[in-house]
Amino acid sequence: MQSVERVFELLELITDAGGNVTLSELSSSTELPLPTIHRLLRTLVTLGYIRQLPNRRYALGPRLIRLGEAANQQLGAVARPQLKSLVDRLGETANMAVLDSDMVIYVAQVPSLHSMRMFTEVGRRAHTHATGVGKAILAQLDDETVRGIVHRSGMPVATPKSIGDVESLLLELKLIRERGYSIDEEEQEIGVRCFAMAVPDSPTPAAISVSGPVSRVDQSFAERAVPLLREAALAISAELNHQ
Repeated sequence: MQSVERVFELLELITDAGGNVTLSELSSSTELPLPTIHRLLRTLVTLGYIRQLPNRRYALGPRLIRLGEAANQQLGAVARPQLKSLVDRLGETANMAVLDSDMVIYVAQVPSLHSMRMFTEVGRRAHTHATGVGKAILAQLDDETVRGIVHRSGMPVATPKSIGDVESLLLELKLIRERGYSIDEEEQEIGVRCFAMAVPDSPTPAAISVSGPVSRVDQSFAERAVPLLREAALAISAELNHQ
């Protein structure tokens, strides 16, 4: 049991560090003896859950991808009924995304029936700073963690309305925490607005959103959407924690 706990501690430390670390960085982040860390890493490398890079750093391995994809599919399956309810009540596309190696990955979507609607493929990865779901997730984290995420992933400016520097992002996250939800104000795609909310107590940082053309997704839409997003996020949280 102790070895299992130690393995998962190392995997989480590597994940928190952005996916790859040196042996000395791991040693300084845990009270485990260096020989124990080295022994566990060798075992994980042999199994394919960790890989050693040419520069001697340790990175998450390919066998974790299959586990992560299966877990993401399960999260999507849990969320889908609530996303469908949002679409039925609001008429716009609903999505769920989770934080994955400094990016967000969309794990579920129920599309709007409108011919003009937002298109985001399940499995698509996007930067956190320029998406409603990404900002909702970042708002749940402390500022130093946010700085690390955007430093590693970069802050490309997708549209003229995208946030392009970390200080502006931190100010936006402060507002999101006070307000309780985030807005993608044409930051990912011109003409598209998105309202998003984090899923509380999710086993992995997650958020849900509703998105559509700015002509339909306006202030009056927000007044209807925000309470429904909160209701859906709480329902998804309850289902995840029940399981």
